[in-house]
Amino acid sequence: MDFISRVVPELRPILSLLPPIHLPGDLAMIRQAPIPPAQESEDVITISRHISGAAGQEMLVKIYEPRNRNQAALPALLWIHGGGYVIGHPNMDDGLCQTFAITANCIVVSVDYRLAPEHPYPAAIEDCYKALKWMSDNSDELNIDVTRIAIAGASAGGGLTAALALMARDKGGPSIVFQMPLYPMIDDRNTTPSSYEITDERATWNRSKNTAAWSMYLGEHADGEISQYAAPARAHNLAGLPPTYTCVGQLDTFRDETIEYVARLAQSGVDVEFQLYPGCFHGFESVVPNAKVSQHARNEYVNALAAALK
Repeated sequence: MDFISRVVPELRPILSLLPPIHLPGDLAMIRQAPIPPAQESEDVITISRHISGAAGQEMLVKIYEPRNRNQAALPALLWIHGGGYVIGHPNMDDGLCQTFAITANCIVVSVDYRLAPEHPYPAAIEDCYKALKWMSDNSDELNIDVTRIAIAGASAGGGLTAALALMARDKGGPSIVFQMPLYPMIDDRNTTPSSYEITDERATWNRSKNTAAWSMYLGEHADGEISQYAAPARAHNLAGLPPTYTCVGQLDTFRDETIEYVARLAQSGVDVEFQLYPGCFHGFESVVPNAKVSQHARNEYVNALAAALK
């Protein structure tokens, strides 16, 4: 059975409409593609700020706050966008971040970390840690409950989430109460069965794209010893990480590395909840947001965050 015939019928039509993408050759073209604007919610205030990044440069963060909040400090989420470590911008997740803010009654900070190959590892994870520290250090100004900070992201953002949880644990803070690395990009080795299985050019993310993106992200580190903060699947010890929620499609390149990560978390004594979606490809709920399976998946992880931050 070929890739397309295995895809859930309601997700299938979009795959014939998406142009084939090849990395690194199409990187500039992808970056120039316009981001469709999200409908602005009347229930959320969104502001953009620039803070100091890890390299001392100015770094954009977008902050989403419930409009009708009271004066009590709210829990907070650091959201990390996806894009294979080489593309992406906070604007692409405006709608989702508004949903998080409303449903979880929290403040969301979405970080515009530096991208490879211009800024290979460790630029992205250092920027994310800097943003987490900024949230914690400025909790009074932001009116954040510093005892209820979560981190989350999808795809490469999920990989950075998993790496950030490790880094915060090893550095002794800031404290994280929950992590949500959705279908995370965490293993540079590309040796799992699913990394060999998903090769169809029509797949939103396949083996060739993954191999190219990892090469660009790791840069000069690619031929040396790979840090767990670059590829969290390489971590030897997952004990002491925060409670975790994750999900992945059965037809996702990252299926097996996600499943292995979930199993190792559970074996390390970390509370973890996991959903596997049959017939679903990488990023399906973002690519086809109105499909029933997409709405179900999104509701599951939004509600998981809300429950964790109560």
